[in-house]
Amino acid sequence: MSSVNKSAHPFDKGRLEALLSRRFFYAPAFEIYGGVAGLYDYGPSGSALQANIIAEWRKHFIVEEGMLELDTTIMTPASVFETSGHVARFADWMVKDVKTGDVIRADHLVKNVLEARLAGDKEARGQAAVSTKEDEKDKKKKKKAAKVTAVKLDDDVVKTYESTLAQLDNFSGPELGELCRKFNIKNPDTDNEVSEPQEFNLMFASSIGPTGQHPGYLRPETAQGHFLNFSRLLDYNNGRIPFASAQIGRSFRNEISPRAGLLRVREFTMAEIEHFVDPEDKSHPRFKEVQDVVLVLLNRHVQSSGSTGSIKMSIGEAVAKGIIANQTLAYFMARIYLYLLKIGIDPDRLRFRQHMANEMAHYATDCWDAEIHNSSGWVECVGCADRAAYDLTVHSAKTGHPLVVREALKQPIVTEKEVPEFDKKILGKTFKQEAGLIQKHVESLDEAALLRLKEEIAKGSTAIIIDGKTFEITPELLRIERRTFKQSTREYTPNVVEPSFGLGRILYSLLEHTYWSREQDIERGVLSLPPVVAPTKVLIVPLSSKEEFDPLVREVSSKLRRAGIFSRVDDSNTSIGKRYARNDELGTPYGVTIDFASVQNRTMTLRERDTMDQRIGSIDEVIATVTDLVEGNIDWAEACRRLPAYDGVQAVD
Repeated sequence: MSSVNKSAHPFDKGRLEALLSRRFFYAPAFEIYGGVAGLYDYGPSGSALQANIIAEWRKHFIVEEGMLELDTTIMTPASVFETSGHVARFADWMVKDVKTGDVIRADHLVKNVLEARLAGDKEARGQAAVSTKEDEKDKKKKKKAAKVTAVKLDDDVVKTYESTLAQLDNFSGPELGELCRKFNIKNPDTDNEVSEPQEFNLMFASSIGPTGQHPGYLRPETAQGHFLNFSRLLDYNNGRIPFASAQIGRSFRNEISPRAGLLRVREFTMAEIEHFVDPEDKSHPRFKEVQDVVLVLLNRHVQSSGSTGSIKMSIGEAVAKGIIANQTLAYFMARIYLYLLKIGIDPDRLRFRQHMANEMAHYATDCWDAEIHNSSGWVECVGCADRAAYDLTVHSAKTGHPLVVREALKQPIVTEKEVPEFDKKILGKTFKQEAGLIQKHVESLDEAALLRLKEEIAKGSTAIIIDGKTFEITPELLRIERRTFKQSTREYTPNVVEPSFGLGRILYSLLEHTYWSREQDIERGVLSLPPVVAPTKVLIVPLSSKEEFDPLVREVSSKLRRAGIFSRVDDSNTSIGKRYARNDELGTPYGVTIDFASVQNRTMTLRERDTMDQRIGSIDEVIATVTDLVEGNIDWAEACRRLPAYDGVQAVD
């Protein structure tokens, strides 16, 4: 899109939310029944926007990377999540208002109270000056919502609060309780004390079958479906590693206190990738293509020191310095960054934050979150984790199904080792039911222990001790011989690098990043959505409702459809300016106007949303130009070189 000054008015979240509600991007589910916190329905524009975000995700990752797409079941037997560790560890810490019983997520309580106090300190120090009545009104509203009181804090207290907030994700439940006591943190809604933090598992429990004999859960992530189908995926990929599987689908988390719109919901759409890789080789064949991509990085050591200072660094340098663990993890971080920019996220409000030790998921060895800044602060929207071999290992151990790769070696590996051989007839006759215990013990010995045992047996009988009991072993019972083995295949459990996208959070952040209002019409907003994700690409505006316009409107609509361009016709009786303005609210990037000259001369004007600039050309020229614009083949500057400016005099009455 063309550049345009969007800073005429400061961002107004209230106006954005009013627009999204009024134009039905999304709304609380079951609203006429009073609604349920954390559940939302998407309207026409919101559904189309999400579908376009998903379509671009599919192109950017599945198509570009040649991934294997899955669609696995949502309802999952409890045994799967017991094995994966979710039943025991997929939890957040919550506190209760000791008088009302209201439940609050502990880390959010600490964060909101300390941030409100810091905001009050800035207010008291005169660092939050207001310049207009509108700003002052908005400021008072925000102060009330955040319980901000203008109180100056000691400099040491300010530093302590800032350091605590920088490390907040690293605190355990008991440590959060200690912070509440240390800083006298209460429920800001009631000013009541809160209880000690308690763990709350976030999964929705259910049951499978008419009698409920099979306990189950709604999945909190799509990942387990990838791991359980690994053998089939590997076979589909002709037994070759590396490869990636991908899935877009619904997940469910029983959030403690969902109060931030689409940023914290109980049902949401995820897009997840599981990239299976050789644990001994985590290089990526396409790493050179992204090694110069520069990211804003906030590593775990900086956070642990109580700071939030980030650095800009190329992906290549970050891997070379060991800041990012390996090429594959770094490659996907770069690809995540490029995807988010492509759909319209502001690069100046995007960073990658590394997880600290205590916040790391039980399955991860390293993890970076793509965090997007919006009116709620920095919000995790994409996680990129190295899950090592955890999931495949635990599921294989539980089920006995080998979730491994068997790789033919180009050069066979020849090894020699000591091998114990029992005379099972004599062993069984001598030790009866304990024979198996002895055999298992000896076979578990390492090379050095077997050599010592071999030397002792060569001298005569020897004793071995198992669980405090002594057994006499003679040469007739056991021989230990050195043998040569030729290994033609290598068997290993692959590691997994997982990028996981919360699409609702990305969608909402995108709406904030692209929202603005014109100086001459502050009440009517504009969504500068990129054409690739905009719900409607082109608005068709006939200047008149006369029947003579109908054939041309049908022709333009048909040609745009054949070009794969989604368009809408607005032939209402309102002025053309109002018609364009209300579609600017929907993020429609282009509009074409059919006037009386169009009927006579087969010309048509093309309008660009952000600048309101208009060009003119023949119908086919305009359709070809707008098609190239929507597909990203040209920008608005090139469109202006193709089509002359519209001076407003071509129309014939």
